[in-house]
This record gives sequence, C-alpha cells and structure tokens, in this order.
Amino acid sequence: MKSPFTGKEMKLVKEKRSIDFRKETFDIIFHFYICEDSGEQFTTDSLDDVNMNQVYNQYRDQFNIPFPDEIIRIREKYQLSASKMSTILGFGANSYRKYESGEMPSVSNARLIQMIDDPKKFIELVELCDEITEDQKKKYIKRAQHILNEIKQNQFSFNLKDYLLGSHLADIYSGYRNPSFEKFSEMVVYFSERLCPFKTKMNKLLFYADFLMFKQSCFSISGVRYRAIDKGPVPNNFQSIFEYLANTDEIDICYVSFPQGYTGEQFLSREDRKFNPELFNEAELAILNTVAEAFKETSTQDIIETSHLENGWKANVQDRKIISYEYAFDIWQM
Repeated sequence: MKSPFTGKEMKLVKEKRSIDFRKETFDIIFHFYICEDSGEQFTTDSLDDVNMNQVYNQYRDQFNIPFPDEIIRIREKYQLSASKMSTILGFGANSYRKYESGEMPSVSNARLIQMIDDPKKFIELVELCDEITEDQKKKYIKRAQHILNEIKQNQFSFNLKDYLLGSHLADIYSGYRNPSFEKFSEMVVYFSERLCPFKTKMNKLLFYADFLMFKQSCFSISGVRYRAIDKGPVPNNFQSIFEYLANTDEIDICYVSFPQGYTGEQFLSREDRKFNPELFNEAELAILNTVAEAFKETSTQDIIETSHLENGWKANVQDRKIISYEYAFDIWQM
C-alpha cells in the first residue's frame, strides 16, 4: 500500500494491542501500514477484517457462541430458510440471516442455536411454535426424525471421525473452525490430484493451506489441529486419518522403495474419486491453489526445511505441542 502523503510503499506492521468489545478486553495482533515519513497509520478493509475477526473470535470462544459457518450448518441440515428458522426460535424476522452473515448473537440466542443442533430439541421447539402451520410442523419434524435415524444407523462412522479429528469446539488451536472431516478429506484429495506428494510433504501442504487461510481471514479451512514434530508440522493423528482415507477409497497410497533403503508413502488420486470444489469458498480454493503452485517443484526435504523456519514449529517442537494458529501471522511468505 502506498502512502497518500509521499506515494512511497508503506511498511506493514503487526503489534499487540488491546481492544474492548461488549465490556470485555481482548489482546490481538493488530495489523496496520505506517508511513515512515509522516508517522501516520493506515488500514485497509481486509486488515480491518483481520483485526476485528480476532476480537470476535475470542469473544465467541470465551462465551461459547457458535461461529457463522456452524450457524449455517445447523439451519441447512433441517432444510429451512433463515427466516423460517428465526420464526421457530422466536427471533426477529431477519436475525438468523444476520447471524449467518457474521453479526454477533446475544449469549441467550447463541444457546438456543446450539440447542437445536440436537434434533430432539429442534422437534420440541417446532411443536411449541404457534407461528407455523400443522403441515409445516409435520414436515420439519419428519426431517428431524430422519436425521436422528441417520445418526443411529451411522453412529460408528460419526464416532470414528470424531476420534480421528477430535470433537473439540472451535478455538485458536483449530483456527476457530469446528473440525470438518469432509473438508479435510477433500484437501487431501486435492493435493493428491495436483502433486502426488509423499506423506511428509502432504502434511506440510495441509499445514500451509490451513495456516495461510487463517492469516488472510482469521479462520482455518478444515478446523484441524497441527502438532510440531521433528519433521515439521503435521495434522494431529495424521497416521490414522490417512489410513482411514485409504481404506475408504478416498485416495490411494503407493509404497515406493528408495535405493537408500527406506520406503516412502506416495499419495495418488483415484479415477473414481475426483476433488469436490463445492465444499470450499473462492478464498479457500485460491489458498489451495497458492500452496500447490508454491510447492509443486519443492522436494520433501526442502519443504521440511522451510517448515523448520516457522516460529510456530520452533516454539512447540521440543514438547511436540499443538501449534496455535496465532503463529499464522508471521508465517513464511509465499
């Protein structure tokens, strides 16, 4: 960004600041440009979003308020419009739509939204709602009962996915996303199609995709937690996750023997399992492409060495700890 005073390129500065929101104070990494000649500070719309999203994310985390993607997911599983969901919950006509767009719900409204994630609770509220017809009630209750049956029939699969990714709520260690096994699987399929990487490189590609997305938006793509180990950042529980994806024919893993005497695990895409871009927004797809392009010619050893430059890895590798997404703000520049 150029200074409006001198026309020179300004320096992007990141510093810790405290911001007040709803009677609470939150420490964030504040981003701004500074004109070194005049000392004036400037932000852009995108930097304003990064700064305020840090505040909103911490507030949601502290008071257990669902994030917009979660609010959308809950409504969509019942196949309702935002206005109809507002009616059932007793909100104002446009409240649910505003919450999906990022407006912060009150703590009491947030609790109601979380409660109806349980189909049984949703049925109770539908039955109590006097502003919808009996035919509509029957339709919505039928849909909720169908969801209950699906959960019962696929309980093992649901439990296994929770085990593999963890059932934690969104926080700074998940990039303020609830873990999505579906999106994480698609990320693995994407990099398998584009690059056919070996396992160690795959782990770094996934790390950079999630952390670069957080750097840009304050949200990860997958909600996965990453741990620092000797060879760089890796998705937590990655061995079991990759085995599951191979066993369910999401990808193929080919074992390659090298002259040095070791065997590598190479990820290959399947003809009958193409990448599904519908699960991602434009910004997420752009990040996946950026990471693929940046590392398409990079060897496994080189990407390991690159990941060892990251402060998030250096600060956590000694105790093999989970890496906070806060380290995304000083991640290696592509």
